[in-house]
Amino acid sequence: MTMTALAEAPPKAAPASDRMRATLEAQRAAFLRAGAPSLAERRADLAKLRDAIKQKTDRLSDAISADFGNRSRYETELAEVFPALSAIRHASSHLGGWMRPKKVSVGLELMPAGARILYQPVGVVGIISPWNYPFQLAIMPLIAALAAGNRVMLKPSELTPRTSEFIAEFLAALYPPEQVATVVGGPDVGQAFARLPFDHLFYTGSTAVGRLVMLAAADNLTPVTL
Repeated sequence: MTMTALAEAPPKAAPASDRMRATLEAQRAAFLRAGAPSLAERRADLAKLRDAIKQKTDRLSDAISADFGNRSRYETELAEVFPALSAIRHASSHLGGWMRPKKVSVGLELMPAGARILYQPVGVVGIISPWNYPFQLAIMPLIAALAAGNRVMLKPSELTPRTSEFIAEFLAALYPPEQVATVVGGPDVGQAFARLPFDHLFYTGSTAVGRLVMLAAADNLTPVTL
């Protein structure tokens, strides 16, 4: 091969693990720069998601039905859409109380000091979701993470590719990538995702894979919810 041919060859794409790590670093930098979002900002983020779910229910139903070979729109509404909308409504109405500092007593040796618990976001949360209810089990932890003021990276299941692509497009239209980013890909991408140094990692799926997720997260001392 000539030097000219080498010069004209297109650059190779960065490995998926490098792209994911870059996304994580961008989200963490944005979180540290902006700090915890206000109550109004969190409610606005949730309202945006609620409205988009209502508008895109037909497309979601089509994507899920295509992945499953055929699934009733009514099941999708009952098992995927309604739980997500209910979670948004619940979080929005309770957020003010959840965010309010809590006064706690101090020991006699510290009197007359006072103390309180301040509830703060952890930073960047990773979410790995399964195939059986591919929208609800991805969006419900996303709702919780956004309500808590976090940034989110989501890895939906590769076993429902049309729904995963829908989720990626759906969320990209609502939030900037430094706030919410969706990663699609196979088991190798999932393994690399679990090894990222998240501030918290949330996994829903089989017990066998859950053990592997916790093992991968242990290298970074990442707190895990299985």
